[in-house]
Amino acid sequence: MARILSVFLALFIASAAVAAPVEQRQVGDLACNVDRFKIVTTLASTGSAVGKINGTDPTIATQVTAAQAGLTSSGEGIAAIALALVTGKDAPAPARIQVKQGLLDAQSALGNITDPTAAASVATAQTSLAAAIVDGNAVVADCK
Repeated sequence: MARILSVFLALFIASAAVAAPVEQRQVGDLACNVDRFKIVTTLASTGSAVGKINGTDPTIATQVTAAQAGLTSSGEGIAAIALALVTGKDAPAPARIQVKQGLLDAQSALGNITDPTAAASVATAQTSLAAAIVDGNAVVADCK
């Protein structure tokens, strides 16, 4: 997860330096780029929070694995979007859908963890994930 986000962050930063004409890229304004940065950082925070959920119970471990898979999928979608933007292309619709679905999959998996011994760490992960979803919605709204 961290590797994917590191790659995306590097591509995101590089996108500001690409010499393609502005009209050919979805570089976005300041608000758009802040939103992009925020989803990357909150996705990383969410991954860290999910990793802190005690997965010694097999049922919890299964849901933690599913949540991590959703976050990884979202990160891969973000990386695909960043690569497209860096190369002067529009963000591919399938990658945007992948980001959304990955977030929803992680949300569903975390919602399935009902063990009271994991409640505090699950709540932390859910709060972070909710922030990532808000940040993703801001990207959709601000990056046209």
